[in-house]
Amino acid sequence: MSLLNVIRRWHDREAKPIRDIARRTGLSRNTVRKYLALKSAELVYPERKSPSMLDDYEEVLSGWLFREHKHHRKQRKSIKQLHLDLIPLGFPGSYSRVAAFARRWRLQQQEIQRLAAKGTYVPLVFEPGEAFQFDWSEDYASIKGVKTKLQVAHTKLCCSRAFILRAYLLQSHEMLFDAHTQAFRVLGGVTERGIYDNMKTAVDKIGRGKERTVNKRFQAMVGHYLFEPDFCNAASGWEKGQIEKDVRDSRHRLWHDAPDFESLDALNAWLERRCVELWQELSHPEDRTRSIHTHWLEECMALMPMPAAFDGFVESIKRVSSTCLIHFERNRYSVPASFANRAVNIRVYPDRLVVVAESEVIAQHVRVFNRSHDERSRTVYDWRHYLAVVKRKPGALRNGAPFKTLPSCYRRLQALLLKHPGGDREMVDILALVMLYDEQLVERAVEESLLCEMPSKQHVLNHLSRLCEVPRPPNLETPQTLRLRLEPTADAGRYDGLRERTP
Repeated sequence: MSLLNVIRRWHDREAKPIRDIARRTGLSRNTVRKYLALKSAELVYPERKSPSMLDDYEEVLSGWLFREHKHHRKQRKSIKQLHLDLIPLGFPGSYSRVAAFARRWRLQQQEIQRLAAKGTYVPLVFEPGEAFQFDWSEDYASIKGVKTKLQVAHTKLCCSRAFILRAYLLQSHEMLFDAHTQAFRVLGGVTERGIYDNMKTAVDKIGRGKERTVNKRFQAMVGHYLFEPDFCNAASGWEKGQIEKDVRDSRHRLWHDAPDFESLDALNAWLERRCVELWQELSHPEDRTRSIHTHWLEECMALMPMPAAFDGFVESIKRVSSTCLIHFERNRYSVPASFANRAVNIRVYPDRLVVVAESEVIAQHVRVFNRSHDERSRTVYDWRHYLAVVKRKPGALRNGAPFKTLPSCYRRLQALLLKHPGGDREMVDILALVMLYDEQLVERAVEESLLCEMPSKQHVLNHLSRLCEVPRPPNLETPQTLRLRLEPTADAGRYDGLRERTP
């Protein structure tokens, strides 16, 4: 028990006189009276403050230190310079006193910043159509019975809190562009600002404060959709707290009960449908009487209508090998043989690769993804790209890897033709027909020729000519008003009569 409480108990409860209390405690009677007059429950000794030569100059020196703190490190004045600036104002002290004061001032500022930043936030309010927030997350879903790691793009309107999710296999540029296009389509328009963290697909370099070196391709997408990107401070996820919470909530709202899907497209269709349903099921966090969907309908009026979709590809230059292949992400894709050993441009989309040369699209393939480094690389062939080669080298048709992907009717016809001399060249001529005729018609002609006992190139051409033959127009009946009054007669004797008159 503290001495103050003992003195108060003796005086107030036991009614002991001040003289007796002073004798027992060894304190003077005046000290006992002072303790009894205190209103606080504990003894508080006043902070001792010794007079200093800096007392009259603390306010000026604090202002100077605060001013220099805002400058860049290389442009700040040193403590010695500040001491020299104080001397003309009448300061008689030494440099050591100024340096000690500056150290205490810096410690106080660091403590103020630490306390202000720890667990302290400012509530944010957004107007309709003002901003959206975007972020990525990693989640898992079952696709064809296989647990697959996904990169999920989250987009959320800050005012109505309407959100949309889109799943991809990577977080590359083309996925980012497609995520914005799909989000604006579902959300019904584009806001004035977009709030992001400093993701590598958008920011090439983080400068001081809000200075950012924005990726050129990302800047092109922003310019197409006409909104202003706003990047958070580094390691400051609370500045986009709405989307951070949406990432956490989506795990128990969507992913924990997600069924098995046949493909990634089926998963994204399910995500879009479930997000729209949740808009109607969830109430707005700031207006519990109405749903998110009701607020979204009001915010749609303030959104800018979505323009034509941004052509969100990433382009690079690749050299075609002598086997008419280009390499991309450990896989190989074929291009027409006329571009072998040449440089071409490859445009990468989320679901396909487009090869461009001489300002024209020369090839297009479905994009193949490798889920792990242990998985073997794949080669995607288009047998049409090698027709110019097998015309010169028909022997390559028998074991050519691109021709293992021929339709079944072509393979059956090839097996029959290769039994005879010259069958490989004849088969090449049949395959080359797809460059002149519709491929479906050529395939039908091949199937019909297989019904013959000994199919050949001539059979295929015969059936193809019949399929391509233009039907004769029906006979027209001459209207009565157009009939001749004197119709000519078909009489060959008239020609003989004309011959006799010839001299």
